[in-house]
Amino acid sequence: MKIYGIDFTSSPSSRKPITCLECTLVGSSLSVGALLRWPSFEGFEAMLRQPGPWIAGMDFPFGQARRFIDTAGWPPSWHGYVSHAAGLGRQGFVDTLNGYREGRAAGDKEHRRETDKCAGSISPQKLYGVPVAKMFFEGAPRLIAAHVTVPGLHQEDPQRIAVEAYPGVLARYLIGRISYKNDAKQKQTAALLAARLQILQAMTQGAFERDYGLQVGAPVNLAEDPSGDSLDALLCAVQAAWSWTQRSRNYGAPEGSDMLEGWIADPLLKK
Repeated sequence: MKIYGIDFTSSPSSRKPITCLECTLVGSSLSVGALLRWPSFEGFEAMLRQPGPWIAGMDFPFGQARRFIDTAGWPPSWHGYVSHAAGLGRQGFVDTLNGYREGRAAGDKEHRRETDKCAGSISPQKLYGVPVAKMFFEGAPRLIAAHVTVPGLHQEDPQRIAVEAYPGVLARYLIGRISYKNDAKQKQTAALLAARLQILQAMTQGAFERDYGLQVGAPVNLAEDPSGDSLDALLCAVQAAWSWTQRSRNYGAPEGSDMLEGWIADPLLKK
């Protein structure tokens, strides 16, 4: 089975491209292939159109919190509110989220999905710092436009499957809350490299096989990327591969998941 792991960005460029790692899953063995870097959305869109079968783990929030959707009065379906967000345009979407925050009490300005609470990820309304709201805006509508299947949320081409990934879950499982990446060159230290090498070594030596059920073969140079994007793409590919092994169980979605919000594919979030 062809597996893609995609480290996404809301503003791809030659300096910060979308990073995609092509992998192959045979049985429970995941092997690494080509590493692709896309300085624009064109490469990502072309990948989404590639004939299946394939499954891709993508590091951006596919959905928004039910509390936000209900309170803002957005359409009460995933396809509906993603299309609504796209129709606002990028600046209109940003203005809408900023307007929503105004006047709301502290702690009630941005909402996390249930899967975010389990994964320790930030609100998909977040516009600043790590602007995952903009990643949602640029990513989710493209899934609809490409007619891919998003398990539990959107059924289209059954040969092209997209699942939400979050590499932080797997990285913390392997090395705890040790920092392992930084986009700022002046902060790209030997300690971060050592942490990335520790993650890669743990994966290739089977440290996570009990929970993920996979064996991984990957070259050491994936850890040498100081931004961590290449390694994150591998972590996303692992989550996608695990999801594929759970395809008879709704691709590993936790029981009772709110399919208005979406869910992150990872076995640790089922516990």
